[in-house]
Amino acid sequence: MPALSRTEDPTPQSRCRFALRWCDITPPADIYHRMWGAAKHERATGVHRPLRATVTVFAPMEGSERQILLALDHCVMGATEHANLVAQAAEIGGVTKQEILVVFSHTHGAGLMGLDRANLPGGDLIPPYLHSLGEKAGALIRDAIASIQPAGIVYGRGKCSLATHRDFWDGKQFVCGHNPGVPADDTVIVARVTDDHGKRLASIVNYACHPTTLAWENTLISPDYIGAMRELVERDTGAPCLFLQGASGELGPREGFVGDTAVADRNGRELGYAALSALTALPAAGTTFVYAGPVVSGATLGSWKHQSIDLAAKATWRLQRWHEPLKYRPGQPTSEQVQNDLANLQRDEAAARAAGDETRAADCRAMAERKNRLLHRLHQLPPGETYPIKVVLWHLGDALWLGVQGESYNLLQTKLRRRFPDKIIVVTTIAADWGASYLPPRELYDTGIYQESIACIAAGSLEQLIEAIANRIQTMKQ
Repeated sequence: MPALSRTEDPTPQSRCRFALRWCDITPPADIYHRMWGAAKHERATGVHRPLRATVTVFAPMEGSERQILLALDHCVMGATEHANLVAQAAEIGGVTKQEILVVFSHTHGAGLMGLDRANLPGGDLIPPYLHSLGEKAGALIRDAIASIQPAGIVYGRGKCSLATHRDFWDGKQFVCGHNPGVPADDTVIVARVTDDHGKRLASIVNYACHPTTLAWENTLISPDYIGAMRELVERDTGAPCLFLQGASGELGPREGFVGDTAVADRNGRELGYAALSALTALPAAGTTFVYAGPVVSGATLGSWKHQSIDLAAKATWRLQRWHEPLKYRPGQPTSEQVQNDLANLQRDEAAARAAGDETRAADCRAMAERKNRLLHRLHQLPPGETYPIKVVLWHLGDALWLGVQGESYNLLQTKLRRRFPDKIIVVTTIAADWGASYLPPRELYDTGIYQESIACIAAGSLEQLIEAIANRIQTMKQ
C-alpha cells in the first residue's frame, strides 16, 4: 500500500498589528543629480516618475514592541545624512531611533543626496530637501502609528527573469554588466496584507535586482523599474505597494545602463506581472487548504476545501536588533592617499581638455568621481578594527523579516532560504547608511570585480554575517 499523502497544503501567513502610509518625496526637478561617473550632467532636467517614501509599522498583537520600516526611493545615504534623517523622523514621529530601519529601493535614477555635494550645481537644493524628507518621514510615522490595526499577512512565491548576473569577464577585464553565462536568483516574494474584514491594506514585493536600468545618459529623476511595477500592482489591487530590495550585489536588469525611460517602465512591468501572478494565487488570510474526502464521479475525485485555522499560532513575534562586527579589509587607502589621487586625476582631466582629448578627459572625470565617493566614505567609517553592520530580524508567524545594512551578494538570501525552507524569508538590504558598502563572497576577493574592489570589510565577512543570522534564526525558532 502507498504511504498516506499529505492532507493539508498550508499557505504561510502572519498575524500582527500593521499600518502603512506613504507620500511623494520627489525632489525639485533641477536638483543635483549626477549618480554616475560617466554622466555629463550635474542637475536633473525633469522627472520621469515620482519618488515615494513608505512607512510600514509591524507590532505584535499584544505588547508595546514594534518595528518601523522607512522605505525610500533613493539609492543610498551617507552616515551623516542617515543619522540626521532618523533623528528628525523619530522626534516628529514620537518614537525611538532604534525602532526605525531605513531601507532603500536603491534606484540610481534619484540622484546622489549627499551634503558634500551642496557646492555643486543644484547641490544647494540638497540640504532643504533632506530636511523636508525628515519632516515627511516623521509625519508618516506618526500617522501610521495612529492607524495601526490587526491584520493578516499571506505570503507567496513567484519567479521573474528580470534580474541577471552582472559580473562579466570580457576577455580582458571584469566589467559590471549582463552576464548570460551564469544563472541568477529569480525568486519573487510577495505578501498580501488585509484587515479583519478582508479589505486589502497593502501588497509587498520583495525582489533582488539593482535598479540600474537608467544610467549616465538619463537626466531625469526616476524610481527606475520600481515605479512602473508599483503602478501596475496598485492599479490591479487597489492598495498601496511596498517594494523591498533583496540581496542584489551581483544582480541587475538584463537590459540596463540606458537613458531610455521606456526600458525602465518595461522592466517594471515584467516584475509587476510576475508579482501579480503570485499575489493572485493567494488564498484568504486565516485559512488553510485541506483534503475534504473522496467524491464518486466518472472517476473517484479528491475534494479539497479552504478551512479556517487558529490564528494564534500565526501571531508569533520575536524581534532582535544588533550590530555584527565585521573586520575591516587590510590595506585600505588612507584619506591622504585618496586626496592625492583625486588631485592628480583632476590635473589630468584639465590637461586632457586643454589638449582637446575629450575621451581621456571624460575617463579622468569618472575616475575622480570614484575617488570623491571613496573619500566621503572613508571620512564616515567608524573607528576601530571592525565595522558594526546593522541587522534587524523579526519572526512573525510563518515568516522571517530581515533587514541588513550594505549591499550583500545574493548568497545571503539564497543560503538562508535553503537552510530554513519551512519559513518565508523576506530579505531587504541597502538598509541604514551605505558605509558597509558591498559584501561579496570570500572567493571573489582580489579578482578585480568592481564590487569587491570597493568593499571595505575583509574576505569572509559575508559568510560570517550569514552564519550569525542563521544562528539567531535557529534560536528564534526554538
